Amino acid sequence: MPTQRGIVGFCHAGRVPVIASVFALVLLLTSGRYGYHRDELYFLAAGRRLDWSYPDQPPLAPFLARFTAAVDPDSLCVMRLPAIAAATFVVVCAGLIAGELGGGRAARALAAGAVASSALVMGVGHLMGTTVFDLAAWSLICLLVLKLGRDRRWWLVIGVVVGLGLQNKVLLLVPVLVLAAMLVATGRRKLFATKYFAVAVGTALVLQLPYLWWQANNGFPQREMSRAIAGGSSGTSDSPIMFVLLQFGLFGVLLVPLWGYGLWRLWNTPWRAFSLTYAVLFVVFLATGGKAYYLGGMYPVLLGAGAVGLCQWLGTDRKRWAAVTSALVVNAALSALLFLPVLPVALLRDSPILAINYDAGETIAWPRYVEQIAAAHPPGAAILTANYGEAGAIERYGSEYGLPTPHSGHNAYWWWGPPPDTATEVLTVGIDRERLTEICSIVDPAGTLDNGLDIDNDEQGEPMFLCRGPIRPWSQLWPQLRTLG
Repeated sequence: MPTQRGIVGFCHAGRVPVIASVFALVLLLTSGRYGYHRDELYFLAAGRRLDWSYPDQPPLAPFLARFTAAVDPDSLCVMRLPAIAAATFVVVCAGLIAGELGGGRAARALAAGAVASSALVMGVGHLMGTTVFDLAAWSLICLLVLKLGRDRRWWLVIGVVVGLGLQNKVLLLVPVLVLAAMLVATGRRKLFATKYFAVAVGTALVLQLPYLWWQANNGFPQREMSRAIAGGSSGTSDSPIMFVLLQFGLFGVLLVPLWGYGLWRLWNTPWRAFSLTYAVLFVVFLATGGKAYYLGGMYPVLLGAGAVGLCQWLGTDRKRWAAVTSALVVNAALSALLFLPVLPVALLRDSPILAINYDAGETIAWPRYVEQIAAAHPPGAAILTANYGEAGAIERYGSEYGLPTPHSGHNAYWWWGPPPDTATEVLTVGIDRERLTEICSIVDPAGTLDNGLDIDNDEQGEPMFLCRGPIRPWSQLWPQLRTLG
């Protein structure tokens, strides 16, 4: 039997700050590999046109992209620093949640280690996008709700976090409202019987006013965007069966018993509202065509609860601790291999990674694509792309080739306007010939995009055409070129 001192030493070595620091270091060391994701290129473009909102998102991610570009416009590592910080914060929150649920140092370390080993948190922490900040906001909200049991003044912080979180992703409102309803349904009404709750609601609303003002003045286009995603227009949209199956892989298959135990354990505590929230959100997102990762914010809470109970069973048994630690290490290794740019790019094609991790393929070969676009571009011609990734890549890399600012009908790019009506020749990228024949009198092939690696991402094999003689001015053609997704 190991001594109590030995167990304490083990827990001290695995404390939350150490785990969070190692996690952040891994993300930092891999942050510059491969290249920009299409969404990151889009955020850079949106940041150059900073506004209170956009047709497809609030302004936080574009603001952060603009800020990091001001620090170093050419550094992918710098751009991803906010995402690394947010993902690391999720790891820390998991440990703190375990502590609020009654766990000691070992439980806090176990919860943090479980979240740090997860596929979802690693994957979103590697890319500068909205999902990682959504996870961070929801993890903090859950932690603060647990603190409300001791001090109602935490509502003041919750109001600020919800308001700022909604500036990143409006979807955050759904779990917030569901959790509030479940707290009431499970007899925690007294949590709301305070002036601080009203102040929190008011704070969140005030922080949302600029976003709401922009959306109202533009016909609330984000509602149409939400319907498009629910209809499967996004590259990461999931079918109902995949939504269910992916829940077992978001944090790694090896962690399913732990968060499943946490779900059961929360049900048998005064905080059963979290178990009900998970169940309700599962049904809501499944029924409305939500993406699998929309439910990801609940798992740090479930893992925290599971870690508390598991540590009670582990006690001071060294063999049991070794088995659990080994499972976390294996889970972390698998997650890193699949969701961090660990393999050399040349090996991706023959690996299963692209079939599992769609986003990995979208970080490949953007400079090469822009070079090919520049080679096909006639002097003086405008450029029209099928999606914001292509347009964002041209804005990022096109200056060295003298390429003009591109146009696209995709998402916010459509709002930024069409080619000038004086443009009689336009190089199109990724748009099918059949569609172009409806808007141009002459359509000539101009080449095909090729990443040179035979990697099947969204741009590989996409056609380029020279579109001459538009049948109507571009300002009149523009409404029919709008796409969402």
